Amino acid sequence: MAEEKLMMKALSMDVITAKMFTELHLSITEQYGAHGRELVQKGLEAFGLKDAETIAKKATAEGENHTFFEYLPQVVVGEVRFANLTTYARFSKMFAQIAKQVVDEYGDQGEQVIMRAVQRFGNKRGKGIAQRARTNGLENSVENYLTNYDMGRSDLFETDTVYKENEIEQTFTRCPFGQQWADDDMGKYGILYCKVIDPSIAKGYNEKFEVVHDQFVLREGQCHFQFQMKE
Repeated sequence: MAEEKLMMKALSMDVITAKMFTELHLSITEQYGAHGRELVQKGLEAFGLKDAETIAKKATAEGENHTFFEYLPQVVVGEVRFANLTTYARFSKMFAQIAKQVVDEYGDQGEQVIMRAVQRFGNKRGKGIAQRARTNGLENSVENYLTNYDMGRSDLFETDTVYKENEIEQTFTRCPFGQQWADDDMGKYGILYCKVIDPSIAKGYNEKFEVVHDQFVLREGQCHFQFQMKE
């Protein structure tokens, strides 16, 4: 009797945003202690505490443990500012505001701290994608990477995907993350995410999976990737 395949629902962007926030909190406070916590608080306030609370509550309702509530008062006053924006845009705004505080204060070292947070976030997501594949009896191979991906891709992403032997080539001509950073003139902070995220997810998925990312929406107007499984 064949095993029943389990339907894998994509993680919501609220859950993904909460995961990213937690890694930012951990990396920044690990490096800068109490002052790091102050910088995270400042960034979250610049983003909007009511918007952060909305994300936090939705993520909690979906079973995600996170650190948002460490920075939010029991009663959050004010208005939700970005209800009309997509969840991708809210992710971008939250990330950029926190990264800005750290990078503006600590320069190159601050950039490394932010990229370390993204690396950890991506690595954990990659391991999760491997688990999603394994649950349905699939290996963490090239072919099973995108089909078991953890984040839903809406039509806000425009991408061309070509499968080759031991490789996926992808070109993104539209990306809502990069577009939001560009619109907000926050590209110098957003690119810290772009540089690290895909190689980190791929490495978490399979240690032999490497990514060549030679073009960026924020720099060249499109993202170009080669996901390569090394022998």
